[in-house]
Amino acid sequence: MDNEERLRRWEQRAEPYLLLASLLFLTSYAVRVLIPDLSPGWHALWETVTAVSWAVFIAEYLARLAFSNNRRHFVRTRWLDLIVTVLPLLRPLRMVDLHERLQRRRQRPRLALEARVMTYSGLSALLLGFAASLAVLHDERYAPGANIRTFGDSVWWACSALTTTGYGDSTPVTVRGRVVATGLMCVGVALVGAVVGSFSSWLMRRFRQEGET
Repeated sequence: MDNEERLRRWEQRAEPYLLLASLLFLTSYAVRVLIPDLSPGWHALWETVTAVSWAVFIAEYLARLAFSNNRRHFVRTRWLDLIVTVLPLLRPLRMVDLHERLQRRRQRPRLALEARVMTYSGLSALLLGFAASLAVLHDERYAPGANIRTFGDSVWWACSALTTTGYGDSTPVTVRGRVVATGLMCVGVALVGAVVGSFSSWLMRRFRQEGET
């Protein structure tokens, strides 16, 4: 069995464990942000869950790197995997890569192309918006002059950033908050654009089909 076959089998077996680790990481981070007055024992427990799940991401990436025949090519072509390993809050973006991998195993996808793109892009945008809301709230809650003090404020800000509405009533004032905002706006434009573009493509295809009948 060559390395590429081992890599493929490893990725198949690791997917459910990575999903579980992703859920644990997001849950532990959400608990620590949304309940800032946790007791020291509970805070230490959730910090441990965060660290262990992050260690799982790193170990899984290093294992796939070791299985690869050409490690430079692996790093260059799997750059998204490296980014979400270093920044686990961006792991919702891996849904796109996971979706493509699943489609390669299936000769006849059960959903139309537009529906698949809308589903995966929409879900990725929701999860990424939730993660960004937590990150911004964590940095902005006690910052001087900040106007994002509650989870509701951060969710409202994330929705306006994802949709590029930009009301301006809620804006980050810290450096890390603005970095998160910049990343969310850039990625949000791509994800929301994919949803809108796919829906428009689906409508045009339906109109053509009805016009031909």
